[in-house]
Amino acid sequence: MTLSVKSEDSGVNMQLLKDRILKDGQVIGTGVVKVDSFLNHQIDVALIWEIGREFARRFHGLPVNKILTIEASGIAVACATAMHMGNLPVVFAKKAAPSTMIDGYFAAECTSFTKRTVSTVTVSQKYLTEADNLLIIDDFLAHGEAALALANLAKQAGATVSGIGAVIEKAFQGGSDKLRQEGYRVESLAVITSIQDDHITFR
Repeated sequence: MTLSVKSEDSGVNMQLLKDRILKDGQVIGTGVVKVDSFLNHQIDVALIWEIGREFARRFHGLPVNKILTIEASGIAVACATAMHMGNLPVVFAKKAAPSTMIDGYFAAECTSFTKRTVSTVTVSQKYLTEADNLLIIDDFLAHGEAALALANLAKQAGATVSGIGAVIEKAFQGGSDKLRQEGYRVESLAVITSIQDDHITFR
């Protein structure tokens, strides 16, 4: 399936990402863009490196000391971002509490509309504290459920969330509006405003 683009504001910093979405992405219906050839199954490391650089640029100057993400697709992007921000530690929420997590943990429910499942994501209390100033990073932002679950974990720990970054946002599903209404700063690198007849419209 070949995709084409109608762009309202192409931007320059992440045109590389948008071009890659059009070249290798696959539209499924009117709500899903499959990018597993370069982002969340097979990973294009060079592209991920540039994505991390762009997140570091956008969140430059914030007092972030740790990056928080969710397994598994957010980990590579979070690590690249962390390296560009001074080799910060990355904490990823697990979708099930392992038997080795014996010192207590924070937990929050997370709904996946793509997989049609509800999971409980967890982070050990050792790795999130009230001293932490967090940047939340993930691959997709759709309905905002994953980001809200991560923000919930941060709130339980007494940590501060300085910003939320997404590689690809599907703005028509309302997640970023929901997060901004909660007072969070949101930065998305490729914002899709509509998917129709195999055409992707970028903001």
